[in-house]
Amino acid sequence: MRLVNSIIHLAHGLNLKVVAEGVETKEETQLLKLLRCEQAQGYLYSKPLTAEAFAAKL
Repeated sequence: MRLVNSIIHLAHGLNLKVVAEGVETKEETQLLKLLRCEQAQGYLYSKPLTAEAFAAKL
């Protein structure tokens, strides 16, 4: 938890946005929001897709 918080804080100090990878649960999403992580990706949102499958979802 301290490590994740430190990385997010460091990125914000450098005026960078933070993307969390590998998010699998709603609890992880809630924690990342509390830590002010701007974006997340992972199986919670979608399994990996081919370019064609992704285009079809759009």
